[in-house]
Amino acid sequence: MSTVAEAEKVALSTVAPPRRRSVRLWRALPPVGVFALIIGGWYVISYLVLDDARRFLLPPPHEIVDVGFLDPRNLENLMHGLWLTTEVALLGLAIAIVVGVTAAVLMSQAKWLEISVYPWVVILQTIPILALVPLIAQWTGFGFSSRLLVCVLIALFPIIANTLFGLQSADAGLRDLFRLHGAGRLTLLVKLMFPASLPAMFAGFRISAGLSVIGALVGDLFFKQGEPGLGILIDVYRARLQSEQMYAAVFLASLLGIAVFLFFGWLGRRVVGKWYQASRG
Repeated sequence: MSTVAEAEKVALSTVAPPRRRSVRLWRALPPVGVFALIIGGWYVISYLVLDDARRFLLPPPHEIVDVGFLDPRNLENLMHGLWLTTEVALLGLAIAIVVGVTAAVLMSQAKWLEISVYPWVVILQTIPILALVPLIAQWTGFGFSSRLLVCVLIALFPIIANTLFGLQSADAGLRDLFRLHGAGRLTLLVKLMFPASLPAMFAGFRISAGLSVIGALVGDLFFKQGEPGLGILIDVYRARLQSEQMYAAVFLASLLGIAVFLFFGWLGRRVVGKWYQASRG
């Protein structure tokens, strides 16, 4: 029996990798096909829809690469702006995670606190950030602190909402079982509620990861003092009608958001592990 089992394992190990590669290939084909359609449509608009005088509205992709990334001076400006935007986005996201998770944990432990605070968190989310700009400028000026505060405000709500939902979604039967064995509030939080909230929590992290990049760009556009990040560069290139550089800056900002999103997706899979997928299946 052991020989047969070992032979089956060897056979599965030799068949599974090619099958996995084929599955990954088929999953990659649709996004690649859509990307090819987008690039093709882009060229059609640039050369067939827009005339020469209006082609600056949507320059062809190869010109964006040539002017925005292959010109050493432009590339240096873009990389410097990318570094500053990344610094604001990651620091703002880290602060939002600490504040958001702490607030959600406190609200999950005190119903009166959730009833008192959560409506104001929702109201803060619904206020247009543009309406808060004069207040933020009066409090913190027009420099790095203002950009960071805008980034935190934009990225905060999904973390609070998802973490609180995850904490409150712990199985009621398991809660009763923990209490039956004399588990205290802290034990219940650490060993049941917090692990149960991890999938929802990391979903909030992924949402806020993209929002943190948006917040960093919005902060650049609103507070234009100090060293220029990608948001300031985009606005400057727009004013100067430097379309190739502007689209290159937008492309870098998109890559930054995608990179942070993918990182938290990978981190979530590493932290949560396969038990969550197994429980769903």
